[in-house]
Amino acid sequence: MTAKIDVFRPSLGEQELAAVGEVFASNWLGYGPRSAAFENAFAAHLGVPAGHSLFINAATSGLFLAMELLGLKRADEVVLPSVSFVAAGNAVATFATPVFCDVDARTLNPTAADVERALTPRTRAVLVLHFGGRPGDIAAIAELCRARGVTLIEDAACAVASRAAGRACGTFGDLGIWSFDAMKILVTGDGGMLWARDEELAERARRLAYYGTVNASGLSQAGSRRRWWDLDVAELGRRLIGNDITAAIGSVQLTRLAGFVERRGEVARRYDEALGGLVETPPPLPEGHRDSNYFYWIQLAADQRDKLAADLLQAGIYTTFRYPALHRVPIYGATHQELPGTDRAADRTLLLPLHQAITDDDVDRIVAVVRRSLSPASIPG
Repeated sequence: MTAKIDVFRPSLGEQELAAVGEVFASNWLGYGPRSAAFENAFAAHLGVPAGHSLFINAATSGLFLAMELLGLKRADEVVLPSVSFVAAGNAVATFATPVFCDVDARTLNPTAADVERALTPRTRAVLVLHFGGRPGDIAAIAELCRARGVTLIEDAACAVASRAAGRACGTFGDLGIWSFDAMKILVTGDGGMLWARDEELAERARRLAYYGTVNASGLSQAGSRRRWWDLDVAELGRRLIGNDITAAIGSVQLTRLAGFVERRGEVARRYDEALGGLVETPPPLPEGHRDSNYFYWIQLAADQRDKLAADLLQAGIYTTFRYPALHRVPIYGATHQELPGTDRAADRTLLLPLHQAITDDDVDRIVAVVRRSLSPASIPG
């Protein structure tokens, strides 16, 4: 029986297992020294000062927390690309009014012009996704937001190793959020990281992520003050913090990240060489951009795309499209909006399997099915 090929797959091994074993042996499983060490190591990976990063239980929690930190109200508008994960749409719509902007049909990232067309006097923030780990027009978007006095939030869930103009994606704006869920490049099972440029905002994020409390850990305060168990609740918050089990996994994964990204780049280049000319492949990266290669996508006519997805599935090869256009989702209230680049991309794009465990033989097998599916003899009519 031919083995199936997944769209996404993590790479875990003995190092991660040993790190978890050390946490078990310590008898401290919650947020603790390993969580703090992971925050500092990730800050070093980004090239930003330590102390502004917070390990959280999910990137989705970070998106919601970002909205809280800005104190958004229903009348406030947040601009975001329609090609975004539903978590972004939900976070914005819970607190404010989402305004969807278009994207480039080939890169699936918004340009600065796309964002600017969506800005109004009510715009409080822009929330930009780095699609598939590609930086997009982020430097120009950051400049635009600064000029307009608008907060820039980067959804860098897919961009754990992406850079543009010598800077890590997620650090161009005011807030950055990364995902480490079970399908990402660097995984912790569930988890994410939130970074804030402003020190006071970072401190408030940490407070809100642990019930809004100040000096909440009674054990750490024991002996330093009378009745160290008393609570100091500065504002209403929830529990969004990560834990030492997942942080231990993440710390090991971070040391392996460069190798993961290198292999993913090799797979992407192999796809480029094999499929270029047959379908539209991702456009070349601009000078100075580095891609995490989280997604690899091809584009072709909508009917061929759907047929190809079915043929690949029949062959045990899983594909998908991320992310269905949010302006088509009725709950967000923008279903009559015209976004031609987004609509074209949503109807023509298919993600092929891409992860560091894929072999060259796997890629050859995928390419063979694509060629067979798109051969003139296999297309009805």
